[in-house]
Amino acid sequence: MPHLLRTAIAGVAVATLSLAPVQAATGNLIGTGGAARGTITVTAAPKGVILRVEATGLSPGWHGAHFHEKGDCSDPKFTSAGAHVHSATPVTHGLLNAAANDAGDLPNIHVGADGTAAVEFYSTLVSLSGGDAARPALMDADGAALVIHANPDDYSTQPIGGAGDRVACAVIH
Repeated sequence: MPHLLRTAIAGVAVATLSLAPVQAATGNLIGTGGAARGTITVTAAPKGVILRVEATGLSPGWHGAHFHEKGDCSDPKFTSAGAHVHSATPVTHGLLNAAANDAGDLPNIHVGADGTAAVEFYSTLVSLSGGDAARPALMDADGAALVIHANPDDYSTQPIGGAGDRVACAVIH
């Protein structure tokens, strides 16, 4: 009987899956005074990216969030992060704007009464590291940043949907 068992086991084909390694980038959110405000993770997806935001110390309510074109949060008002990520000019902002071409647009983030937010977004407007001519790469030569704004984005007003001041920033690396 042991011989039959070994033969049966030897005759079973074993399949292994070979998955491509998942590409991801991270960043530390900082506030305008330099205080830590959480973390972000951007994971490559077949037709875009998944963005995870875990934030603390923000004012309660809705906040606009956008991918910005430079991986630089060194200025206290985060203007060093540049404009929204885009691949065409002039840039037309707004997820609800039929003429929009602003690849940095994201849905708003809701911050709870305790100042925290945890959210995941899927964006088909960008790629993590290129390879897709239709989507600008976040990890290009000058990098990118995630910026959280003081007010909600109305998804149509130019140039940033009325989102107001930049209150948190994370360099994506």
